[in-house]
Amino acid sequence: MISDIRNIAIIAHVDHGKTTLVDGMLKQTHEFRENQAEMQQTTILDSNALEREKGITILAKNTAVFYKGVKINIIDTPGHADFGGEVERVLNMADAALLIVDAAEGPLPQTKFVLQKALHTGLKIILVINKIDKKDARVNEVLAESEELFLKLATNTQHLDFPVIYAVGRDGKAFDRCPEIYNPNAPGDLTPLFDLILKEVPNAVTGTEEPLQMLISTLDFDNHLGKLGIGRIRRGKIFKGQRVVQLTPEKILGTFVIEKLYTSHGIVREEIDEAGSGDIITLAGVKDIEIGQTICDPAVPLALPTITVEEPTLKITIGANTSPFAGREGKFVTSRQIGERLTREKETNLGLRINEIGGGIFEVAGRGELHLAILIETMRREGYEMEVSKPQVILKNGLEPYDEVAIEVPDEYVGEITSEMGKRRGEMLDMKADGKGDTKMVYKISQRNMIGARNTLLTATRGTAVLNNVFAGYDQPGPVIGDLRNGVLTAFETGKALAYSLEAAQQRGVTFIEPNEEVYEGMIVGLNNRENDIDMNVTKGKHLTNTRSANKDIRTILTPAYKMSLEQALDFIEDDELLEVTPQSLRMRKKLLNKIDRIRYKRSANSRLQSN
Repeated sequence: MISDIRNIAIIAHVDHGKTTLVDGMLKQTHEFRENQAEMQQTTILDSNALEREKGITILAKNTAVFYKGVKINIIDTPGHADFGGEVERVLNMADAALLIVDAAEGPLPQTKFVLQKALHTGLKIILVINKIDKKDARVNEVLAESEELFLKLATNTQHLDFPVIYAVGRDGKAFDRCPEIYNPNAPGDLTPLFDLILKEVPNAVTGTEEPLQMLISTLDFDNHLGKLGIGRIRRGKIFKGQRVVQLTPEKILGTFVIEKLYTSHGIVREEIDEAGSGDIITLAGVKDIEIGQTICDPAVPLALPTITVEEPTLKITIGANTSPFAGREGKFVTSRQIGERLTREKETNLGLRINEIGGGIFEVAGRGELHLAILIETMRREGYEMEVSKPQVILKNGLEPYDEVAIEVPDEYVGEITSEMGKRRGEMLDMKADGKGDTKMVYKISQRNMIGARNTLLTATRGTAVLNNVFAGYDQPGPVIGDLRNGVLTAFETGKALAYSLEAAQQRGVTFIEPNEEVYEGMIVGLNNRENDIDMNVTKGKHLTNTRSANKDIRTILTPAYKMSLEQALDFIEDDELLEVTPQSLRMRKKLLNKIDRIRYKRSANSRLQSN
């Protein structure tokens, strides 16, 4: 049994180098053979396909390395604000945290969020100023900004006593003092970081002879063993074949026998016979295990406090696809199948709230647009077909959620940012030019008015704007902005779109479909140049009277269709529209497909409005 264990979490703003630093720690502690593929790989822990595509960590993961005979359990956490629930539920497994801050960007909104959570949990913080090799690195300024952030968030004087180390995670090098000039060819490794961890992080092995007590912090699934529980042993020992009790602070759920035990070694899960206090282990055999439950000795059934996370702020509805093309492209298409999948997601994704609201429609609430979009994209790749509504904010006791949004943009686009954020009733908190051609602005804005802003700002700045947001709490509802989007071009007939008709549609606005693409009545095929919706027959061909006319039609030149990502489509749709999601396609549509039905509904709504 291991006698010296250090448990650390890696926390940071997105893209400040957490996962890359973990790569170096894994490689330099010889967790892989020299000829293993992982030695040439980057972002080793980001095994999820979506994580690799988007370049972000979505799911918290734990790994372990051995240094000077000491086991160091490492918990890699997401850096995006929408996945804060992942951060909150795993920090309780650690005793310390490496706070990674980019040497050029400095502390950003999510840095504040994760540091606040870590300090609240009581973790010892080691500040790692990373990417000191960047041309625009400003190490001393970033250190001062970080110290200022600690000063704002500290609740006791011990929080202000934190060690600092400097690193180039990409090269696997760390320094006790920042070199005046970084030489990438000079010898160096992560030894200073490892030594600092051993010096500053307490040994987690305590109370080994006391009765077993362990909190389940995360779950996994095995095809043969079923649901697996993962957590830190708070005290005592656990061994295969041991009888344990499963409970919450409210009640005892039952007693079970541990069938299998596993521990992390590098990125591999190894089966073991026993483990002691301080270690992070995976267990099988406990029925219906859930995050936040306690596993302990039946003789002393004492539950640990359950894990709590902040409430969701944004909601959508998800239901079975009802379009004329329903069932063509998906493997799982019924509301029952969708409901079962969402129920499974609810077990491990603590940041989500899922409720059936009737008629096979499910209300899904999350921490932000990306949080919800990742769920939809994951289900889509698994073969699910569904229809999704426009995101809406969740009010709490009459208050609405606000975000703090940091926007960095080239100076030439400052006007576009201030104009758009002004339309959306954003309150500017700070504005600072770096003197090198970029300006950073910070706004407080309601989440309701921020919906759709990201895509608009990226388009207005030719993709150069960098946006980062963090939840800023609840406040009194502010002014609600009107529609900032123009009307849409809607298909009037079902069939295949033809170039002749699309040419006419492009005179009205921007089209979303290509020639020969199938459309149905009520499907959105473009964005109008004006505020009103227009119904168009994009399946209509030109009557050909001779060869010359035919050749003229062939030479029709169209602007390529504008294709949206899932996140862009969610931002785009309005309250009377839905997003049809299948494994192969994204289609936007009106809720009421028939034009006459939409006219009747609008007249009825206007009559109700006038009578009130």
